[in-house]
Amino acid sequence: MDTNMTVAELKASRGVGWLGEAFRFFRGSPLAWISMCSGWLVITFGLFYLPQIGMVIANFIQPVFFASFAIAGYKQAAGEKLTMGDLFSAFKRNLRSLVTLGAVLLLAQIAIYFVMWLLGLPTAGSGDRVITLAEYFELLQGKEWILLIGFALTIVVKGALWFAPPLIAFHGMETMQAMRWSLYAAISNLGAMLVYGAALMGLLFLIWVPMLLGAYVAMLGFFVVIPMMAISTYIGYREVFEK
Repeated sequence: MDTNMTVAELKASRGVGWLGEAFRFFRGSPLAWISMCSGWLVITFGLFYLPQIGMVIANFIQPVFFASFAIAGYKQAAGEKLTMGDLFSAFKRNLRSLVTLGAVLLLAQIAIYFVMWLLGLPTAGSGDRVITLAEYFELLQGKEWILLIGFALTIVVKGALWFAPPLIAFHGMETMQAMRWSLYAAISNLGAMLVYGAALMGLLFLIWVPMLLGAYVAMLGFFVVIPMMAISTYIGYREVFEK
């Protein structure tokens, strides 16, 4: 590892602080953050509709967008005005390493799904016929624990590599170097990472439950929480690597 880099070891409570600071950033430029996050989601889900290659491309460029969010956070912290174009700022910074990171994350997700299949997760097809959603849920009964294992493994992988996009964008690191530093930082701040993840899931839960009960106005909360999640990419990186 680069001996010039240092990693701060923060208190677990800072995980909540990252979201609090992210909300302060959001209040400073709400329309810009909403437009960037909306653009990110439209592009991502739009790519899913492209046959065969669309989902692969969408996964490959996710780290590029999150590096862009970190760059936008840095720009706002410096007092500069944000624009919709900031969503694409990381496409001009070490793009190859960011896309490679996306490929690694996709391969990790495929590996996790393979593990779930080995554990007995039912597939969506049966011979030449694709089963219905109701039939799949029936097959899934008693095997919900496999989904929990898959979810936990996904959280571990995403959490371990959470710092990698800004490390690549700000320090010009190669993919593997950024992954090593991200893993080291995540382990060193495991408490803060767990608290952050729990707080973020709690916020999403507070929005999702009212929607399930028919209070669709709660959907407006996503226009705040999703930008907070995006901004926290920079906040967490800044506190762990730049202080």
